[in-house]
Amino acid sequence: MSDIATQDSVYQTEALIAEDIDAYLDQHQHKTMLRFITCGSVDDGKSTLIGRLLYDSKMIFEDQLAALEADSKRVGTQGQEIDFALLVDGLAAEREQGITIDVAYRFFSTEKRKFIVADTPGHEQYTRNMVTGASTADLAVILIDARKGVLTQTKRHSYLAHLIGIRNLVLAINKMDLIGYDQARYDEIHAEYIEFAKSIGITSFTPMPISGFKGDNISLKSDAMPWYTGPTLMEHLESVDVDVDDDQAKPFRMGVQWVNRPNLDFRGFSGQVAAGIVKPGDAIRVLPGGKTSTISRITTLDGDLDEAVAGQSVTLSFADEIDCSRGNVIAASDSPPETADQFETTIVWMDDEPLIVGRSYWLKLGTQMVSATVREPKYQVNVNTMEHLAAKTLELNAIGVAEITTDRAIVFEPYAQGGAQGPGAPNKVLGGFILIDKITNATVAAGMVHFSLRRSQNVHWQATDIGRDAHAALKNQKPAVLWFTGLSGAGKSTIANEVEKSLSLMNRHTFLLDGDNIRHGLNKDLGFTEADRIENIRRVGEVAKLMADAGLIVLTAFISPFRAERDLVRSMLPEGEFIEIFVDTPLEVAEGRDVKGLYKKARTGDLKNFTGIDSPYEAPLNAEIRVNTVEMTPAEAAEFIVRKIMPLK
Repeated sequence: MSDIATQDSVYQTEALIAEDIDAYLDQHQHKTMLRFITCGSVDDGKSTLIGRLLYDSKMIFEDQLAALEADSKRVGTQGQEIDFALLVDGLAAEREQGITIDVAYRFFSTEKRKFIVADTPGHEQYTRNMVTGASTADLAVILIDARKGVLTQTKRHSYLAHLIGIRNLVLAINKMDLIGYDQARYDEIHAEYIEFAKSIGITSFTPMPISGFKGDNISLKSDAMPWYTGPTLMEHLESVDVDVDDDQAKPFRMGVQWVNRPNLDFRGFSGQVAAGIVKPGDAIRVLPGGKTSTISRITTLDGDLDEAVAGQSVTLSFADEIDCSRGNVIAASDSPPETADQFETTIVWMDDEPLIVGRSYWLKLGTQMVSATVREPKYQVNVNTMEHLAAKTLELNAIGVAEITTDRAIVFEPYAQGGAQGPGAPNKVLGGFILIDKITNATVAAGMVHFSLRRSQNVHWQATDIGRDAHAALKNQKPAVLWFTGLSGAGKSTIANEVEKSLSLMNRHTFLLDGDNIRHGLNKDLGFTEADRIENIRRVGEVAKLMADAGLIVLTAFISPFRAERDLVRSMLPEGEFIEIFVDTPLEVAEGRDVKGLYKKARTGDLKNFTGIDSPYEAPLNAEIRVNTVEMTPAEAAEFIVRKIMPLK
């Protein structure tokens, strides 16, 4: 685009604003939106490029420009010239170091399209921020410093962009001005990237030589590179196909965000249509339950609609009174998505603390939130060579393939059409998920579902006629799990034994699961690593649940040092049946008792991963019962507990 054409476009816009502001606003409202990211290695010029795009699209006010010019002279990296990166690097630490740390989002607009661009960090430790920015992007601009060529982060970001399902890729070979606009060097980098792209399954991308600082091939064709005949970056961004209609062509899906019940005469289910088109009279199926009905009404704040399409937020009403709640998925009756509780997935680990195999995390997929555990990874991906490496866990920025099990069936679709690495638009809503730490509520990972595991399809819950209520009625008692937790030597087993004797005298049906006894049989294959301790408690929790289903009052005496695993067992049982009993004994008191000599071995280093010494104990925050064994004898503690829990009938 020439300077004259650009100026003419500006004049036309100004004239339309002056003559008919409503017409201008209507025109602006109906422009398509492109979300894109800039990514690549450190100092490849991502922030500078975005600053140049904002500048060229006339999105900088005069006072901002004046401030930019002043800041450029004070803290800029371009001498006395404008440092466009300062428009994006807003954090003080970013300006001081000349790097991008957080994801910065900027909006700008041209006559043809609106844009939201995410400037993502290039440093490896901030790769998780790049994943955040890429999760909603339609296009990725992968920058390469022409002086340095293809680097490790170039490969990492390209792999992640492809993995997340971004199909529109621009290879922007930047800083051409610093190599004298050398075509041979451009061709060399282009050829190197083609080979790498093939190795990870990228079949097409748009290459272009640019200079974000000088403006070459950004909005205007560069006179310094007559050998390049392709579009400018702005021309490409304005014309690239965003595939707006792609989601509408898919079968209908909508996750239920909330049940809308303003009065007795109206009941609807609100959410955003994730895919497809829905109309009144369409047959639908509510998953995972599977109940069917038809749509009777589509409601919005602006009135009823004749149809709703992907991207619209609406409230749907059914012709029949069927069960539907938050987290359910409403889908086309004749082509519903799958449901399962075991999957193969790709996981991008985003937390400073590594993945703990077997630990229970929250898994959020669409509007669904369930407990999930991750098995030991099948392999980790080396982004430099694409080889599969053996891995026991995943650490910060690692990418691996692992199986996940959820505590109940969820509704899903494979993230990528045609399989884990297949072509096609990604199913982000029902195929992409995040993992959340249950203690800190931090998002620790992002993931993509490949497929459900065959064993989850072959194993079904078998209904029985005699249920837990009948078992409990036969014993004339209310089932419960009394979960004793505390340090080794706190007195858990002693007190639990006293409680069971008291309950037995009261004709209660009980069973005591003791930590040491369980390790002689059921859990004899487990050691004392963090992962093994988590699995130890998970198995005990499953056994305790079965015993409670049989109507028993179950007592368990385990250190169970981690809150997440105790909460996992709590989640297995009906509300009110898990009673956490904190046997509160200070470490020095428990160590002073040291009946089994374990603390002595731990202090000398002969016993590794011992709770309280070289492995942490997370005390309960809101235990139902707390007993202090410094102030109480075991008999007194047992009597106190029995008074608290009775009557269990």
